[in-house]
Amino acid sequence: MDDQATLEKDTPILIVDDEASIRLTFEMFLARAGFGPISTASTLDEALIAIKENEFDLIISDIVLEGERGTELLRKIRETGVECPVVMVTGFPNLDTAAEAVRYGAFDYISKPVNKETLLKFVRQALKHWELENEKKQLLLENEKFKRYLEAIFSSVRDAIITIDNEMKIVQLNDTAKQWLQYSEEDKLVSLESYKSEMGKACLQDAQQVLSSRQEVREHQVECKKRDGNIRIISLNAAPLEDGFDEFNGVVIVARDITLPEPVSGSNSRNKFHGYVGCSQVMQNVYNLIENVGKVDTAVLVTGESGTGKELAAEALHAESQRRDMPLVKVDCAAMSEELLESELFGHRKGAFTGADRDRPGRLLQADKGTLFLDEIGDISPRMQLLLLRFLQEKTFTPVGQDNPIAVDVRIIAATNVNFTEKVKDGSFREDLYYRLKVVEIKLPPLRDRKGGIPILVHHFLSMFREKLKRNIHGISDQAMEALARYTWPGNVRELRHIIERACVLCDGPTISLEHFPEEIQKPVIYISAQSGILDHRTNIATLPPYVSEEDEIIEALKHARGNKSKAARILNIDRSTLYRKMQRIGLASDIAKTNNR
Repeated sequence: MDDQATLEKDTPILIVDDEASIRLTFEMFLARAGFGPISTASTLDEALIAIKENEFDLIISDIVLEGERGTELLRKIRETGVECPVVMVTGFPNLDTAAEAVRYGAFDYISKPVNKETLLKFVRQALKHWELENEKKQLLLENEKFKRYLEAIFSSVRDAIITIDNEMKIVQLNDTAKQWLQYSEEDKLVSLESYKSEMGKACLQDAQQVLSSRQEVREHQVECKKRDGNIRIISLNAAPLEDGFDEFNGVVIVARDITLPEPVSGSNSRNKFHGYVGCSQVMQNVYNLIENVGKVDTAVLVTGESGTGKELAAEALHAESQRRDMPLVKVDCAAMSEELLESELFGHRKGAFTGADRDRPGRLLQADKGTLFLDEIGDISPRMQLLLLRFLQEKTFTPVGQDNPIAVDVRIIAATNVNFTEKVKDGSFREDLYYRLKVVEIKLPPLRDRKGGIPILVHHFLSMFREKLKRNIHGISDQAMEALARYTWPGNVRELRHIIERACVLCDGPTISLEHFPEEIQKPVIYISAQSGILDHRTNIATLPPYVSEEDEIIEALKHARGNKSKAARILNIDRSTLYRKMQRIGLASDIAKTNNR
């Protein structure tokens, strides 16, 4: 009863008949039954005007109108796009009349004479049927909309999605899967076994395993060659495809590209240059300077903190020069004593000193027509400074134990991490040699001044050690990357490289996280300034606040350098001899003996 009351409430109905008595009778029957509002029309034209100006839930029309036929009204109703049930009333029912009415979309027809019960019965049936039809149409529209929505998701997702039935036939592929499988519409390949690529074989293997065990296969990683020849690393996950009634319908495979993404830089920037990695403006300036200076055959002094890539600068300068096809000879001046360095640079003759059992050409002779790279030039002795100055002035040298000088054509590139200005000022380095070496200076920025390039460096080292260590690592967490960006990097790029290598060794999953980093990166040291009271996150010992005592500063530097005095001196930005004197003054003299015994 409630459904009927709801059905009859607010139900606009149009009655079309050329007899006024019938219009009045039908209107009265319907109004008393609760239907309405009720409209009437006596002709086809009146009916069409009423239909144009109003919306009706039902139209009741005589099949014979004055000068017209009711079926013509049906035809015009359908032409206008109006959708509502139409009940025809006829005084002479026959098969042809019924067929014509149904053909034009009539719900049903009633034979005259029409009593109240018959009219109300047909009206209610028509309205109920129309309501069900509308619900069905709405459901179909919603299903179609939901289907299009799912198809949009299916085709838009960047992962490859493949559904396979129980007979290993492909049910559906999204656009990404078609691309990765190199699917062609012309091939019309319906079986996964038809795809012989690395991805096709891997998908087939996982699908077979799921079909046999009905268990999920997770994180199956495979290298696939793209059409351009590059390698795409794909992680496959295959799972049973079941409906809501636990019926097994096949396998769904989701493939994700886990190839480490290349960080994006500005369109006019270079990410890489002769071994350097970075796109910050300071690095672009370095690249441009090396390009320009490399072509000029002059001495170059490369300065910067330890780990900033001074040796890379020497290699890049040599590669950019006209000497690129000749030798690049490298000498680590800090690693040798004065006597050994002299012999190493200038060579010696047989018998020049005890143990000299044969002639040995020096590095200068080896570098003839090429480039000589003198690393850590700031640590050489006064005597070696004089010998080197003479060579730069005269372009000749004399091997140990020989009287006659040798002329060579060598370009000198020197590098240091010490403050040359201070060394010249205190007299520990010759000013004339300094200016001979520093015809052009290339200053390499510390990593803390180019932090925008850390993600690119991290990507570079991840790719390197992923391959070297055979690790399936394809990312780094946001928190881990933030920690790397927050750290002050006293060891610069070299330290970052070691940190990433360590993380790759410790990480046994697909993603590097904070737990794979040393404690100093996970939890940076926090100092409270006695002057400002402001929390200061620092790890670079060279920039400790002024209230830290000299003894604490040296001890912290030694701890950070793991006892290496040369590295501790570089961290503190002082000379090794200065560090030794300070250690002796504050009572750390025992460490000097250990250093000398090494």
